[in-house]
Amino acid sequence: MTILLSDPRVSAVPVHDAGERLVALDASFGPAHALVRAELADRLAAAQDLLPRGIRLRVVEGHRTMADQRAIIARYSAEVCAAHPGISATDLHHLVSRYVAPADVAPHVAGAAVDLTLVDVVGEELDLGTPIDATPESSAGACFFDADGISPDARAHRRLLAAVLTPVGLVNYPTEWWHWSFGDRYWALAVGAPAALYGSLADRAGAA
Repeated sequence: MTILLSDPRVSAVPVHDAGERLVALDASFGPAHALVRAELADRLAAAQDLLPRGIRLRVVEGHRTMADQRAIIARYSAEVCAAHPGISATDLHHLVSRYVAPADVAPHVAGAAVDLTLVDVVGEELDLGTPIDATPESSAGACFFDADGISPDARAHRRLLAAVLTPVGLVNYPTEWWHWSFGDRYWALAVGAPAALYGSLADRAGAA
C-alpha cells in the first residue's frame, strides 16, 4: 500500500535537525543549481557516478520556500476541487498529497528532496513516461513510479533511477517518479530511522 505524505505516521516522525547548510548543486546536475542539504548533495554526486557513461542526472528543483509550497498546494487544491465538486476536506487533503506535500512535512521545504530526471550526452531528456510535475489527473496516473502503460524505455529509465539513487540512501515518493529525498520525515518512515535529519528551514529561520 502506498503511504502518502498526508498519512499521520509521517507527521508523527520526530525531527532532530542536523543543522546542515544548503549548498548549490554544480553544473553537472544541470542549469538549475538547485539548493539542497550538504549530505544530500554528496549522495547525489555518488549516484551520478553510478550511471552508465553518457547519461546524467538533471535536478530541476531542490529547496523550496514555504511560500512556494503553499502556493502549489493552493493551486492544485483548486484543480482537485474543480474535478471533484463537493469533495470533503479529508478527501481533498488525501488527494492533494499525491502530488504536493502538506506544508508541515514537505521534504522540499527542508532542503531534503529533489525533482530530477535523466539526460543524455547532449543534454536531451530521456523518456521517463511523463514530464516532471505531471499530475495524476493530467497523466492518467502515469506519474506514479510503478504505473502501468508506460513505454519499455520509460520503464527502463525509471528502474535506472532507482538503481543509482536507492543504493546511496534516497527514497522515492511513489506517486511521483521524479521525486527523491533523503533525511526528511517521509524518508525516516520509509527506512525505519528513529527521526528525520532535516526539518523545515522556515522553522529554523523563525527560531533564529
